[in-house]
Amino acid sequence: MCSTCGCETGEAVIEGGSSDHARLHAACMPHSHAHDDPVGHSSARILRIEQDILAKNDAYAAHNRRALAERGIFALNLVSAPGAGKTALLVQTIRALGAGCPICVVEGDQQTSNDAERIRATGARAVQINTGKGCHLDAHMVGHALAQLDPPRHGILMIENVGNLVCPAAFDLGEAHKVVLLSVTEGEDKPLKYPDMFRRASLMLLSKIDLLPHLDFDLRCCIDNARRTNPDLNVIGISARSGEGMAEWFAWIGKGAQLARAAGGAQAPAAPLAEWSVHA
Repeated sequence: MCSTCGCETGEAVIEGGSSDHARLHAACMPHSHAHDDPVGHSSARILRIEQDILAKNDAYAAHNRRALAERGIFALNLVSAPGAGKTALLVQTIRALGAGCPICVVEGDQQTSNDAERIRATGARAVQINTGKGCHLDAHMVGHALAQLDPPRHGILMIENVGNLVCPAAFDLGEAHKVVLLSVTEGEDKPLKYPDMFRRASLMLLSKIDLLPHLDFDLRCCIDNARRTNPDLNVIGISARSGEGMAEWFAWIGKGAQLARAAGGAQAPAAPLAEWSVHA
């Protein structure tokens, strides 16, 4: 949990934001730790701090979710360990679906805008959030990014979270679903080692599936482990390189986007997200 992991230090930076929005403290993170206090906090106080953090984050997430729903936008939070292939997956997804449905991306990394630049090279709009020492995105950061991104009605929003299988599990960003990527190079026991992430996800993408012939990876064991943690978890094996499983992934997105468009209706254009932005 982030009251003990150290990720609250420093500031998040939103690339290209105004002076008011470019730098912000993550609103859901406290500014002290138990080990910062020479007396030390009690377990009850630590628990209360954690509950306050998540309650505040959930309020921002609910605001994001309402704004996105009003526009009929299908929003996904992509989570994984570093190097599982989130950005490569996004690039191929935008190339396949972007002509028929606008896709916008919020990119989360501790440093650099490398991934946002890869996304923008496809022609899609992207905003980079650099979290500094922070180990995850939170709903407050994403709300500021949405105000800048202003995603169009009836589109798709992809949020690529910071590479980490721990803290991002706890933070709702206002997405419709968490999608967890697990590379077949990582080991089939990851769903048991990091159960919160797999428990909170709607879909597990087993990425880099084209490498299976070269690995000692038990595919069935991995899926069984994941469903021991979350019996309702959907699973798709994919390879952004070979294209295996990508049609199934595209169909899953298409179904969700269709439902979001129907729920959003065809009412008059929504107010700009900048006008709805909640500020700490």
